[in-house]
Amino acid sequence: MPSVRVLAEELIINANTVARAYQDLVREGVLETHRGKGIYVADRRRVFSQEEKMRRLDIALDVFLHEVILLGLTADEIYVRLNEKLAELTESHDPNEETVNE
Repeated sequence: MPSVRVLAEELIINANTVARAYQDLVREGVLETHRGKGIYVADRRRVFSQEEKMRRLDIALDVFLHEVILLGLTADEIYVRLNEKLAELTESHDPNEETVNE
């Protein structure tokens, strides 16, 4: 990643704004700092708490359900299709593949 100063100059914004954004991204696990070497994009290995997982699931379900209800689908149609898709994804998922957990 570019240094705070370089990115601030490129974007023509205050360096404090870039520094705060970098700090937020480090705190969220998107970036990581290496003392004396700079800031780098973090590996996909963030671990989310069970509470955060459920919060994110609830948000995704709200969006999903509002959308499919607007399509006029019944609960049974939604349930059947959701289970089919879940089975497809579960079968194709490599258990050795890295996942993002929170």
